[in-house]
Amino acid sequence: MSSEGLDRGLVLDAARVTEIAAIAAWKLVGRGDEKAADQAAVDAMRTALNDLEIDGEIVIGEGERDEAPMLYIGEKVGKGKGAKIDIALDPLEGTTLTAKAMANACAVMAWAPKGTLLNAPDTYMDKIACGPGYPAGVIDLDKTPAENVQALAQAKGVEPTEITVCILDRPRHADIIASVRSVGARVHLITDGDVAGVINTTDPETGIDLYVGQGGAPEGVLACAALKCVGGQFQGRLVFRNADERARAGRVGITDLDKKYDLHEMVRADAIFAATGVTKGALLDGVRFSDGHVHTHTLVMDSATQTVRDVRMKRPI
Repeated sequence: MSSEGLDRGLVLDAARVTEIAAIAAWKLVGRGDEKAADQAAVDAMRTALNDLEIDGEIVIGEGERDEAPMLYIGEKVGKGKGAKIDIALDPLEGTTLTAKAMANACAVMAWAPKGTLLNAPDTYMDKIACGPGYPAGVIDLDKTPAENVQALAQAKGVEPTEITVCILDRPRHADIIASVRSVGARVHLITDGDVAGVINTTDPETGIDLYVGQGGAPEGVLACAALKCVGGQFQGRLVFRNADERARAGRVGITDLDKKYDLHEMVRADAIFAATGVTKGALLDGVRFSDGHVHTHTLVMDSATQTVRDVRMKRPI
């Protein structure tokens, strides 16, 4: 299915939705209450979505219906007319980051024509990602992290020592970290927020060349939408820890539990992606209030035109 059903005017609508969610979450920054911050972002995003002339369905959301009273998977949003779209979202990526006033919390969302986003179950996923400008297939999930660093360095025309790899700081990643460092590459550890971690590969100014590791599968779909907009690369494979997680995959129609997905299998049509910073990070500034105005910083991307807009909004409080 093509993206012809997505009006390009939706690009700015997407930016406004993530702005509203980010502002709501910012009011809870540093207050130590993850649940309250997340709920504020959820409520604001849902209200904003329901004001739009769209016929939207949440395919990546806050969880299954019984687990999430707001923005659950399968929920309909919008006014029920206009473009029929799949929506992947995380109203507040980095609830802990927000509660502790740490960097890189953001509100993120992706839109694509109905039926074109992977309905990823709420499980883990092994991931590898890089930004644009490299030959197709330069990274491979089935290679070691060291081999991927060497391949990327060769494609970039530098030594492996000049490559920086972003990895979630988790005990399960000890072997990945050791493999990356074995060829002299730098490791940039993050505490939370693997959507932001992947997106950092899209901009050379962040200094991040590669993302490797295991994170949430739904977040993988969101990250793929952003990478598709700039011509990046991604591979992922679902990870199941128990029978319940395998059952979740079955409920969303996944039968090949060992499949290695590439970016275009996870986002099968042109997409729109938006992210607004809640707290300041490597790629986005956070929400700021000054002189009676609220300031936000949003990246909004459109894969149909390979356009990335850097949107800085200022409006009276």
